[in-house]
Amino acid sequence: MYPVVLCVALLQQLGAPAPTFTAYTPIREDTARSPSIYVRPLASLLVPGTGQLMAGQDRGAVYLAAEVYLLSRYLQLDHQATQEATRYQDLAFDVARRTFQPVGKDTVFEYYEQMGRFVESGAYDIDGAGGAFVPEPDAKTYNGSVWLLARRTFWADPNVPPDPASWQYAQALAFYRARAVTPNFQWSWREHSLEHQVFGEYMHTSDDAFRKAQSQIGLLLANHLVSAIDALISARMSAAAGRNAEMRTSVGIGGRTQVRFSVAF
Repeated sequence: MYPVVLCVALLQQLGAPAPTFTAYTPIREDTARSPSIYVRPLASLLVPGTGQLMAGQDRGAVYLAAEVYLLSRYLQLDHQATQEATRYQDLAFDVARRTFQPVGKDTVFEYYEQMGRFVESGAYDIDGAGGAFVPEPDAKTYNGSVWLLARRTFWADPNVPPDPASWQYAQALAFYRARAVTPNFQWSWREHSLEHQVFGEYMHTSDDAFRKAQSQIGLLLANHLVSAIDALISARMSAAAGRNAEMRTSVGIGGRTQVRFSVAF
């Protein structure tokens, strides 16, 4: 410090201008604002593989290819399920329901399930002349099976009817009305056994394709999550190490899974 002061005083005596000094602060490279470690994981969560590709990791293409394949497979299966469903609905409308002058063409899936199980729906009201309401008694039909279940549920003896004005009879009748097939949706496959068999095949194919499509949705979600977790681990490792780091996973013969971590030096 003293030599500096003496030099300044000597320069002033000789008439030279006094020098000026500026404070110097070293700049550290790591003070530069770096992207958030959550950018790549969020990108992979939206579109699998993008977070890895942003980091220059080639395996991002694997996630992206899996996304394209799973999505195309889902669309294919969903289209097949819809197509087969249209076929069995049209067949039911044109064959099994035609003689009952149907009004509505489509209804819930459970309705078609019962069409596959029962040859006939049975009558809704066997009287049908404006008199007392009488449910279908034939238990081999769908409506008859519903009436049998109602009697077994609310009557002391399903074969011995209680007083029609009793609570038990009223409850059984309400149960039947809520579940039985109404006239607009009655059906009969009688004398159409071949069409009934084809109807069942269409239903089975449609239901199987629909369930497989749902499984593809699960795989799609898993691909998004695994890619995002992969990108998050790699980003956090890189931030902690101060250099590029990544995690690699591989599945070998017999389902053995290996996880490897690498850090660039």
